[in-house]
Amino acid sequence: MLNGILPASWTGYTHAALRIMTGLLFLQHGTAKILGFPINDGLRSMLSGTPSMILNFTGLMELVGGILIILGLFTRVTAFILSGFMAAAYFIGHASQSFFPILNFGELAIMFCFVFLWLATAGAGPFSVDAMRRKA
Repeated sequence: MLNGILPASWTGYTHAALRIMTGLLFLQHGTAKILGFPINDGLRSMLSGTPSMILNFTGLMELVGGILIILGLFTRVTAFILSGFMAAAYFIGHASQSFFPILNFGELAIMFCFVFLWLATAGAGPFSVDAMRRKA
């Protein structure tokens, strides 16, 4: 037990939950940019000033990367690339606005960056396509 709270035997399940939920949250950024869903007026106005080439590139990274992370396929390399992608997104799109992430709205980019960095080192975990490929 982890200090009596959760059994250590749940590690594989929580690893998978973190990976899958991170992938789903990341994927929705891509579907909003590429497929226009889900989107509302606030998000539409926020994206309106961004050049379409940048929206298409970032949307594709989020769409494909999110799917690969959800599946746990090529997780280490995908997560490493996405970690760098999110670090660049933070420094290009947020850091110049303020030193403090809460003021420059960069908390999510930082969180994605470090979760992806952890997945790049830890791998996809036991409930993934990568794990099934290792067994085969």
